[in-house]
Amino acid sequence: MNEKTDIQRLLPDELEALITSPPYSQPRYRAKQIFSKLHRGVRFSDMTDLPLSLRAQLGKMCLDTLPTVAEKLVSSADGTVKYLFRLHDGNCIESVLMRYEHGNTLCVSSQVGCRMGCRFCASTKSGRVRDLSASEIEGEVIAAELDSGLRISNIVMMGIGEPLDNFDETVRFLRLISCPDGLGIGLRHVSVSTCGLVPGIRKLASLDLPVTLSVSLHAADDGERSAIMPVNDAYSIAELLTACREWFLTTGRRISFEYTLISGKNDSAEDARRLARVLISHMNDGGRRLPMHVNLIPYNDVDGTGFSRSDKDAVRRFRETLEASGVTATVRRRLGPDINAACGQLRINAARKEPVQSHGNTERTKGAK
Repeated sequence: MNEKTDIQRLLPDELEALITSPPYSQPRYRAKQIFSKLHRGVRFSDMTDLPLSLRAQLGKMCLDTLPTVAEKLVSSADGTVKYLFRLHDGNCIESVLMRYEHGNTLCVSSQVGCRMGCRFCASTKSGRVRDLSASEIEGEVIAAELDSGLRISNIVMMGIGEPLDNFDETVRFLRLISCPDGLGIGLRHVSVSTCGLVPGIRKLASLDLPVTLSVSLHAADDGERSAIMPVNDAYSIAELLTACREWFLTTGRRISFEYTLISGKNDSAEDARRLARVLISHMNDGGRRLPMHVNLIPYNDVDGTGFSRSDKDAVRRFRETLEASGVTATVRRRLGPDINAACGQLRINAARKEPVQSHGNTERTKGAK
């Protein structure tokens, strides 16, 4: 039996080449029709401007990668929505829809599980199962829009998985979502997060894609960082920050450094001073300070890690110490506090239960009276 084509993964020129060749042998304009509808979540059978025979052919020969909603948590505090999506092969991933004044942001996953092994993270506890295809990553966006009725204008690749460990599909995803005939999301509205895969940072910088790079740092010296982030054994802080400096010099795009505050682990005033020193010493060009920003993230507790959230006073002191040392910082507003909106935990809980019905949609509103 021939393997089905993942048609939604194809860029416009690739789709045109497919649809104008045997066995389809369709006129070129059909490719644009199909592309536009695919990337709005229209099923093959519902593409009513296509001949019935072509719809049947697409349904028979092409893969449907649009995920289904297996579970959905809605925060009564701020409307944040946490999705557990079921993929076509039964695996599950998570996405989080966040509403801001400037638009709606979706945090997407790039892998089923993760092999980076960060000690504080729920996503990596069961390791990496497989990479997501570009169409599956985009499917999270489409499915969230269809379910919520909201237009998603911003994307952060900070969900389950390490985007630069799935480099080719991440780049293809970026090219797909920015196609004018598809979702049309400008890449300046996309953040790509990494735990510090130096070769991937350099490779991404060379592609001239105007995304924001978000680097998960979480410690200011190699010993402490290696203790919670094994990737640091491969790429030290000095190597990582050298790549970050090169990123800015190549792209002109400011780096965003992510720093999760863990009580008693990395949240002291001295930790903040060390962080400022290491950033200032590396993020400069011949003495010229390069633009950078630190996002401080109070830790979301994960069972079994032994880590806990820093209290409000420690978070405030850390930010004030950073800024007094010359580094701008903000504390990320905690969205969805009643649904534990950090990625990974809903998938773990689902895996412990009986498998969710493939086409069953469950919605739970947390914190509602």
